[in-house]
Amino acid sequence: MSVPGRYGGGPEQSALVPPVLHASTYIVDTAQELADLLDGTRAGYSYARIDNPTADAFAAGVAALEDPVLQSAVAQAFASGMAAISTTLLALLEPGDHVVAPASCYGGTYQLLRGTLARFGIETTFADQTDSAAVAAAVTDRTRIVWAESFANPTMLMADLRELAAVARSAGALLAVDSTFASPAIQRPLEWGADLVLHSATKYLGGHSDATGGVVVGQPALLRRIRAARVELGPVLAPDEAYLLHRGLATLDVRVARQCESAATLAAALDGHPALERVDHPSLPKHPSHEVALRQCDPGRYGAVLTLSPLGGRAAGMAFCDALQTIPQATSLGGTHTTASHAASSSHRQFDDAALEAAGLLPAGVRLSVGLEDPALLLADLTRALDTLA
Repeated sequence: MSVPGRYGGGPEQSALVPPVLHASTYIVDTAQELADLLDGTRAGYSYARIDNPTADAFAAGVAALEDPVLQSAVAQAFASGMAAISTTLLALLEPGDHVVAPASCYGGTYQLLRGTLARFGIETTFADQTDSAAVAAAVTDRTRIVWAESFANPTMLMADLRELAAVARSAGALLAVDSTFASPAIQRPLEWGADLVLHSATKYLGGHSDATGGVVVGQPALLRRIRAARVELGPVLAPDEAYLLHRGLATLDVRVARQCESAATLAAALDGHPALERVDHPSLPKHPSHEVALRQCDPGRYGAVLTLSPLGGRAAGMAFCDALQTIPQATSLGGTHTTASHAASSSHRQFDDAALEAAGLLPAGVRLSVGLEDPALLLADLTRALDTLA
């Protein structure tokens, strides 16, 4: 018995949520249609490595959130946040080009810039992103990208994006912002002059710790170059992952609002605890980026991550994590469950002590990604664990 080679399109009614389309290939009516699809001169689908409707629906949803007023931005989806970052940099840089990146950047980005891209002749200068003059001083005539992070991981330091955009423009460079820690529920970098916004969608966009993906948002001319590199390199977002990530967009605003509120509550309650050397959260007036957060973040939303640095160095930070009873230790962040991780041995394991100091991260620092639980219960576990260190 033969297997049919064509399948119908399903019901005529529109679905409330995008369907999951697993097809790896699509039927065309003419050879010219296939040629046009592969050239990108015709809208439609030919092969799943090139485009997938479910992934496109997710990307379009993120673009709409990042550019709600003009609605002129477009997006490309990727298999992970690092796939989005690496493909974007490879699409826009050539040997001999120069990048200015924050000294406090995510460990994976740090390693990509100083390792893989350096081997291909792309140079990076790491500068304090909170000091626009220092960023400007690091720019050269070969600078093509100024890289920033919405909140530094995990110190929550913030750059003044409007100032960095001016620095980039004066150098003829692009401003690219990794906004994973903020999401468009807190801050939309395109409104502050950024050319590109990137996310590890695994975190807040998906929000449930059950899907991995990445996304890049910007104007069509730039995204065409990034799409071309994505097609060549192949880091395609799978349909099932795209469906789960798209689902997360519907609850993004309410989740992040609650998470930010709880994080600020915990930061205020723990600030000054005798076992802690430092509490990092922009809601605290003494945080170095407090004033920038007041300007750039939506009111009352200053991030859902805080860093707790116990007295006693690296060993104390790891002991604090091990003393937690109800808060699990886990990598990643942005989900509905609160998690803890010792930054210097996980997200920033690529950093030596000098790099940690330049990033403003204490070796004891424990990153707390605040979820949706009752903050009183979280505070009880954190306080009890800190008391064991005394």
